[in-house]
Amino acid sequence: MKATLTAGQAYAIAARGLTKRFGATTAVDGVDLAIREGTVFGLLGPNGAGKTTVVRMLATLIAPDAGQASVLGYDVAGQAHQVRQLIGLTGQYASVDETLTGAENLLLIARLTGASRRDAKERAQELLRRFRLTDAANRAVKTYSGGMRRRLDLAASLVGRPRVLFLDEPTTGLDPRSRNALWEIVRELVADGVTVLLTTQYLEEADQLADQIAVIDHGRVIAEGTSAELKAQTGADTLDEVFLSLTGHDTKEAATGEDEFEEAIA
Repeated sequence: MKATLTAGQAYAIAARGLTKRFGATTAVDGVDLAIREGTVFGLLGPNGAGKTTVVRMLATLIAPDAGQASVLGYDVAGQAHQVRQLIGLTGQYASVDETLTGAENLLLIARLTGASRRDAKERAQELLRRFRLTDAANRAVKTYSGGMRRRLDLAASLVGRPRVLFLDEPTTGLDPRSRNALWEIVRELVADGVTVLLTTQYLEEADQLADQIAVIDHGRVIAEGTSAELKAQTGADTLDEVFLSLTGHDTKEAATGEDEFEEAIA
C-alpha cells in the first residue's frame, strides 16, 4: 500500500521504497510514508513486523539498503547530521543515567548539544517543571518510579527542541495513570507544532493519539488511514478487531514483549 504525497502539503517525514535487510532476512520491504507536520502518526504491527527498524532508519541510526527517506526535507542517508539536529528519540526503555539525578541528566544532555551553562540550566529547569519532576530533580533516577523515568526520558529527548519526535513504544510497562499522563504530554507537544511518529503495542493509545495510522506486517505497510477509515475498511468496531483482521494476530499476542528479531539485530 503506497502513501499518497499531495502537492503543496508539508510533510515532516517522507519515505519511498524504504528497505532494510539483515542477511537473508528482509526486515523492511519497500515502505512508503507521508507524515504531515504537526500530527501524530501511529505505526502499528505485530512483533517482528519491522516497526523499530523503520524508526531506526528514519532516526539515522542505521542506513537503508534501498529507497529514500527525508525528515523535514533532509535525506536520512546523505544529510544525517542535519536530520539529527531536528529530531528526538525515545525508545522502549529509559536511556537516562540512573546514577545521576534528574537535573544532572538534563544538564548533561543540554551541554552536549552545545548549550552554555546558563542556557543548559534554564532548559533543564523548564523541562523539569513541564514534566512535573521539579520535586524529584535532585534525586538519583534509580529512585524514580517507572512513570517518572519515562517522563524524564521524554524530557531528555526534548532538550534540543526537536521538530520531529520518534516515540518507540514509550508507554510499555506503565500503569494506566502514568500512560494517560504521557498521552497528555504528547498532545501538548503536537499543539506546539511537533510532529510525532509513534509505535505502540496499545491500540487504545493509537486510537487516542494518532491522526493517521499505518499497519505494518512482514516489513510492508498493509493498510493506512485514520482510525475511523481503518474500521470502515475492515468492518470492525475497534482497532483491536482491525488489527486482528489485517494481521491475523490479536493484541495480546502482539504485546507479548519487545520485537525479538529487531532487538537481536539492533
